[in-house]
Amino acid sequence: MVQGTASSVGKSVLCSAFLRIMKQDGWKAVPFKAQNMSLNSFVTRDGLEMGRAQVTQAQAAGVEPDVRMNPVLLKPTGDRQSQVIVEGKVIGNMTAMEYHRYKPALRQRIKEIYDSLAEEADCVVIEGAGSPAEINLREGDIVNMSMAKAADAPVILVGDIDLGGVFASLLGTVMLLTEEERARVKGVIINKFRGDVKILEPGLRMLEERIHVPVLGVVPWMDVELEDEDSVTERFRLQGGTGDIDVAVVKLRHISNFTDFQSLALQPGCRLRYAENAKDLEGADLILLPGTKNTIEDLIDLRNRGMDAAIIRHARRGGMVMGICGGYQMLGNRLRDPEHTESAVPETAGLGLLDLDVVFEKEKQTVQATGTVECASGWISAFNGLTVEGYEIHAGQNVTGPDAVTWVNINGRPDGIMNAEGNVLGSYLHGLFDDGKLFAAVAGRIREMRGDGARDSAPVSMEAFREREFDRIAAIVRSSVHMDAIYRIMDGEDVPCGSGLPL
Repeated sequence: MVQGTASSVGKSVLCSAFLRIMKQDGWKAVPFKAQNMSLNSFVTRDGLEMGRAQVTQAQAAGVEPDVRMNPVLLKPTGDRQSQVIVEGKVIGNMTAMEYHRYKPALRQRIKEIYDSLAEEADCVVIEGAGSPAEINLREGDIVNMSMAKAADAPVILVGDIDLGGVFASLLGTVMLLTEEERARVKGVIINKFRGDVKILEPGLRMLEERIHVPVLGVVPWMDVELEDEDSVTERFRLQGGTGDIDVAVVKLRHISNFTDFQSLALQPGCRLRYAENAKDLEGADLILLPGTKNTIEDLIDLRNRGMDAAIIRHARRGGMVMGICGGYQMLGNRLRDPEHTESAVPETAGLGLLDLDVVFEKEKQTVQATGTVECASGWISAFNGLTVEGYEIHAGQNVTGPDAVTWVNINGRPDGIMNAEGNVLGSYLHGLFDDGKLFAAVAGRIREMRGDGARDSAPVSMEAFREREFDRIAAIVRSSVHMDAIYRIMDGEDVPCGSGLPL
């Protein structure tokens, strides 16, 4: 089990690296995280919803994503409330206190799910959440040390040196554990190091002397391009890719599945950035509205920031606008949530760029999907037959008007619509850009409207890129962490202090 001194210390990436290493070494390894809190989710082949982190880890291990790998998923709908998803299905919305009282009832079921998954694999790499030293939450814990005990798993503790104070955070975490919990910690890893390990060695020795746990490795800083687990990411502050097509993704308050756009930074000619205000949208060739867990309230927030008018102006001038899932719904005329499925606000006007109304229903649609571009006329009809693949997660249902033009059919039914001019498009399909082919078509259209010449460049597949990235991070971790010591720990051995460094 991999636990961390805090959130975002790199547990998910290290788990992916370990799983790829184990796959390379001939193991059938699978990921597991008892509880995930994230708005980035995925739909399995059987229509069940789980967190993206364990999907990425399953891909690293070369196995099919299975909802048992993430039995509990929390999707925040506000500051103090989350939608609770158990075994891939929504059971309702709960406040933090309601969920805290509910968690102990999940322990036995999580143990049964873990056991059934473990029976089918040589090894399970378990990821913790946040820190195991949140002593006020120990009684209701289902994801850190209580999970390690349930699985009888040795624990590797990870600290992030880039944040500063890594020795204090590792020592403090170990000291706040109970004696039984401390006995489970069999090694520590320092992550995200920039510099010469030799300079670090005296501190590593002192740390071992105080916590009586070996340092198993120091992992250098890795610029990782795998999908992010949640919105605690540097990606929103960075620009990805270089090129002549300026793509601005609107940063929504409850942004979800922004992994939809990760592949765009890989595409030839694309310059990807995230926009937080109207000024950030200036100069964009393509504005993308992403998914959200609270469509109506995020649309109201857009208005409060003045971004709605900037998006409308861009579209009225002929600029390209595309919406995915919740962003697609925002492009319509009216959004209604009479059952308060997502929002406390029952109704609001949309941006009025697509001829559709949206009504939110109690039941969420979760399905993997394959479709084709099928349009009767307009520029995109030149790409009829182009395949798109992904998954849908939405409670909103569309009522389209006479001016709606269907441009893509998913699973044999109309899914996405566009306006008559062909510059505003929407779809419910997450993963629309993953193989790069649709973006290549959109980029070609933008260049045509600008009067630029066509460019002959091959689109980049996210799947192929992801495979190369798994191998890259596995090689870095293998060269900086004592994998032989980790394998010995997995076999029940205790690795003595002083045996870890230097590699």
